Parts: sequence; structure tokens; C-alpha cells
Amino acid sequence: MFDRILKRMREKVRTRQYVMTLHAEEEMDEDGLTIFDVESGILTGEIMERQKERVTAEWKYLVKGKTLTGDDVIVVAKLSPTGKLVIITVYRP
Repeated sequence: MFDRILKRMREKVRTRQYVMTLHAEEEMDEDGLTIFDVESGILTGEIMERQKERVTAEWKYLVKGKTLTGDDVIVVAKLSPTGKLVIITVYRP
């Protein structure tokens, strides 16, 4: 259903055109995840849900994928108006 969006997200990861919020970095550290786990989650994952942000009215997507060790990971991300992928948060389900 969101194949086009997921393809764009994966391309942004492959070309390193993404940024992480401070919140995402903190959550990544708390859950013992690395940036490589987050990248893997997007590259191996599927979009499970789309949500509209209350403040900006932008769409954000919940991507469920696998870490490098095969564990499940959820990455919440959006495509920004500047063309970059913004990783909002990340966690283990």
C-alpha cells in the first residue's frame, strides 16, 4: 500500500540522506540499538501504519523491520519537505 513511500525511504537510507532527532538517538541508546540496526530496520521492513502529526499535519510512518541480529525494531519516520528522511523515534516492540 505504501510501496512508493517505502522505496523513497530506503533510497534515503542508502544515500545517507537522513537525520535523526535527539529523541530517536536517546531511544536507540536506551534499547541498545545502533544506527546500523535502524538502517537495517528500514531496509528490511514494511510500513505497518501511517499517522498524521497533530502540529505539522505531516504524515509519519511506522516501519517494522529487523535489526542486524534479526530482532524486531520499529522505526517511526517521515519524509521532510527538504527531501531528507527524518527518523523521529525507534524502539523494540
